[in-house]
This record gives sequence, structure tokens and C-alpha cells, in this order.
Amino acid sequence: MKRILHPGLLALSALPTLLVACGGSDSALPQLTAASAGTLLSCTDLASKISFPNTTITAANAIAAGTLTVAGTPVPAHCQITGKMNPRVSAVDGNNYAIGFEMRLPYAWNGRFFYQGNGGTDGSVVTATGGVNGGSGPTNALNMGFAVISSDAGHSTPGANFGIDPQARLDYGYQAAATLTPMAKSAIKTAYGKGPDRSYFGGCSNGGRHTMVAATREPEEYDGYLVGDPGFRLPLAATANIAGAQAYATVATSSADLSTGFTTTERALVSNAVLAKCDALDGATDGMVQNTAACQAAFNLDRDVPTCSGARDGSCLSAAQKTVVAKLFSGATNSSGSKFYSNWPFDAGLATAGWASWKFTSPAQRDAGAVGLIWQVPPEAASTFNGTTFSLTGSIDDMLAKIAATNSTYTESALSFMLPVNPSNLSRLRDRGAKMMVYHGTSDPIFSSNDTTTWYESLRAANGGNASNFARYYPVPGMNHCSGGPTADQFDMLTPLVNWVEKGQAPDSVVANARGPGNAVAVNADVPSSWSPSRSRPLCAYPKVATYNGSGDVESAASFSCK
Repeated sequence: MKRILHPGLLALSALPTLLVACGGSDSALPQLTAASAGTLLSCTDLASKISFPNTTITAANAIAAGTLTVAGTPVPAHCQITGKMNPRVSAVDGNNYAIGFEMRLPYAWNGRFFYQGNGGTDGSVVTATGGVNGGSGPTNALNMGFAVISSDAGHSTPGANFGIDPQARLDYGYQAAATLTPMAKSAIKTAYGKGPDRSYFGGCSNGGRHTMVAATREPEEYDGYLVGDPGFRLPLAATANIAGAQAYATVATSSADLSTGFTTTERALVSNAVLAKCDALDGATDGMVQNTAACQAAFNLDRDVPTCSGARDGSCLSAAQKTVVAKLFSGATNSSGSKFYSNWPFDAGLATAGWASWKFTSPAQRDAGAVGLIWQVPPEAASTFNGTTFSLTGSIDDMLAKIAATNSTYTESALSFMLPVNPSNLSRLRDRGAKMMVYHGTSDPIFSSNDTTTWYESLRAANGGNASNFARYYPVPGMNHCSGGPTADQFDMLTPLVNWVEKGQAPDSVVANARGPGNAVAVNADVPSSWSPSRSRPLCAYPKVATYNGSGDVESAASFSCK
């Protein structure tokens, strides 16, 4: 069975419309040609026609138009291919493993391929539709005519127990995508008589991590990379979240409920204090903080939020709470005080249920298993593992040491197989004309947007202070993890990415809509009732900030400019 060798690693400490920069062409870099369309002439016989080493096609099903509906829109007729690659029995845990996948091939094909990076710890083959943003997007890649693949990343059971098998760890980290890519392109060639003219890779959360990993490990395989809220330092972010749980436990009023350490009312108090200092910095008092960097200088937790002189009643934070919150927002540290993960911006989206879920529920339910069973060397004993006990009583120092460790069974550390390789150096991607678009919610509670900002600044520095001719970063004000929060989070970034890759139209901004009551795709309950339910805002390419023009409808993106 073929295995992929690991190179060196250097880790870092209504439909929206597109606004396109004038000029549009990046003349200093190669201009890739546009994809040409094709037609799928048959479907069910592809089960016997598709042939690739170590690959079994289990089914080829003709899916009629309208059978699948995504984003409120019936998906056109297409062919669903299911299969698996590299089946094996683990010599370590005795379980069966394979890389499971499905491909959806439209009859009316636009000549493009989209690799769908999925979230969490993978473990299931999610419907291969290809998201254009983190959640509740207005369309999808399959609707646009892309051939799309989705996979379980090498294990068929959700959860963390697969981490006992060393190869399953590597497949989850980076090898499944590298293994599936040539197979998928070969299958497309069989189905259409030609391979894809242009290939794109995208996802949010762990899917964003998958995309950044592919950009550094497979820069020749894909022409466009759509990166959402990337957990590109996922083992460190998860360990930081566990450290946060331990800190919130010290101020919680109930040992069974971490959220009592920083209640919804108290989080709303802080968000409102942030808005009081920062809302108007972009020229509009509208419940959104566009200028995140200026806000961090303007807001001071100790000064701007009342300190309780008596019992906590929601109108203040205790001195102990302020100490905990300030320390966590400044970045998680080990026992010697060294920071091992990013700091966080104070923002307007702290009071949501989504924010609370990641901070108070995820440490025991998601992070503990991932750290203890997928990333530690050696892993914890799966049969006796208790996520709550691990997250609340485990040593952060030990976790950090073990996710960086290797042994004769687990020959790559989590800081190797999970992280992109030297992510500040995207020269191979850049020099062949490929492009990258990145977005990140500034109220993301699990992966800090400041971490992404720091990465992008390092990318700029590696490119003479400006990487905008091949990579652009779009902070999403108020958005929680991939979606939700008091925000405008419904947008299409795949269309502008294609236009940039294939037409040279560099996107200065992308318009995003709020999902208030009546939204055709999905309502975001976090949208304030005082907003227009269809509020729109430009998502500006960093370091520009959406700024109110001084006149015009404050609910419309047309009244804002990127400055």
C-alpha cells in the first residue's frame, strides 16, 4: 500500500453580489485559463468503468433533478459515485479502516472539480455538495456545475477512537486528501472523457485546516483554495480550549455547568461594553464592529465593565472573573506562563449559544477526545477514557508535551501531521497562478481570528509586505464559528475565487447578507431584531475595513466602502 512521505514542517507560533477591484488582472503572475464545460453521458455503468489502484467503487446512482435540495434550491440531475480506498485491518487496534468517499458528478458539468474538506474529526461521508461559505450559503459547488468529492478522511466512525490507529491519524491529518485527489481526477476523466480543467479545495473549521494543509502539501493539484475559520493549529487550539474550561471552572457557581463561570447575561454585558467603545469606530452605530484592531485598543475589560462590589447579578463581573477572562483572551499559557496559542479579539458575538457551546461544552465532548486519543503520544486508554475528567483535571503541560511527541508506533507528532507545512511559504501555489481566499469570524470561540491574522501577516511579510496578488483574507465581523452570531454571514466566496483564478478579477470585497426572519435558506436567530433581516455588508480584504460613507441606508452594503 502506497504511503505518502512527510516533508519538513515549520509551524507558526438575497444572493450576495461581488465587488471586484478595478483593473482586475495580476500581471506579474501567470493567468490560468478558464475551465470548459463537459457533459456526463452515462452514470450507472461508471461503477464498472472507473478503475484506480486500491479503489473499490461500491455504487453509481443516477440522481434525478430535485431529489436533493441544498440552500433551498433543487440540485440538478447528477451521478452519485460511492467507494473506498486502501481497505485494511489495523495491526494496532484490530479494526477495519478505509478511506470512504462519495463523488457527485453533474450531467451538465462546468469543467471544474471541488474537494470538500469536512469538519470536526470527520468519520462520515457528508453529502458532496461543496459549500461556498461556512454555513447556510446561498448556493453550492454542485449547483454551480462542479464535480464534488466528500470523504470520511480514513475512518468510518465519528469520534476519537480511530486515533489509536497510527495510519488513521495520518489519513485524517493529510494523507486521505492526497490519496483521494488523483483518484477523483482519474474518475472525472473516465466520466467525462477529460479531466478537470480547474480544481478547487474548500471547507470551514477542520475543513479550513484541510484546505490550508492541501495548499502547502499539494500546491500543484489545486488552482483555488477557499479557507474558512481555519483550525490550522488545531491540536494547540483544542488544548487551549481545555485550559479555558479549567479556568472557567474556578469561577463557576456549579461544578456541573461551566457556563455559570461566565453566564449569558455577563457575556452580553461584555459584548455591549465592547459595542459602546467600538461600534462607532467604522462611522456607523449599527451593532457591528468592523475595525477589530482599533477596537482592541479602545476597549479595556477592567475599565469598561463594572466590577462587582457584592454578589454577581449580571450587571458586573467579579474581580476573579475579570482575571480569568482577561487571561484567556490574552492567550492560553502553560504552567510557566508561556503562551502556546493565540490571543482573541473582544467582539460583539460573545453572548450567543454557539459561543457558549464551544467554550463550555466542547472541552469535554470534543477537545478532550481529540487531544487524548487522536493527538497524544501515547494515546490515553480508549476503554477507560473520560472526557470530563480529562478536560477538567488533566495537566496542560502533559498534553502539550504529548501532542509534540513521537514513538516507534506513532512516528509523526500531531504538530506534524495536523498542521500545514511552512504556511508562510506559498510560493509554489503563487508562482503557478493559483489563488487563496480566507475568511474568519471575529467572534469565533474555538479558533481565534487573531491567529489567522497573524498567519496572514507572516504571509505578507514573506512576500515583500503584500500577498494580495494571490491570497486575501476577509474577517467577518461578529460571526461565531463558521456561521451564526450578530453578523452578516451569508455569502458566496466560491464564485469570486473562480473569477480570480480564471479571469484575473481580484476581489476587493464580497457582499454578505444577514439571515434575519424570512431568509430563504436558513434564519440566524442571533441577528438582532433591530436590524433589517436582509442587512448587507461588504467583507473587506484585510487590512481594509468596511467604513460607512456618511450617508445612505445603514442597512445596505452600498453605503460602506473598504478603507
